[in-house]
Amino acid sequence: MLWTIIGLLFIFWLLGLVFHIGGGIIHILLVIAVIVLIVKLVKRI
Repeated sequence: MLWTIIGLLFIFWLLGLVFHIGGGIIHILLVIAVIVLIVKLVKRI
């Protein structure tokens, strides 16, 4: 389920980047997705 959330955030970021919608909020979504991914990878170890 976490991978789905990360994937959706990444897709929303790409859509916002391509269609120039959302402004800075899109980049905040990407940062959140990266932080969640890092936390998941660290907890796996």
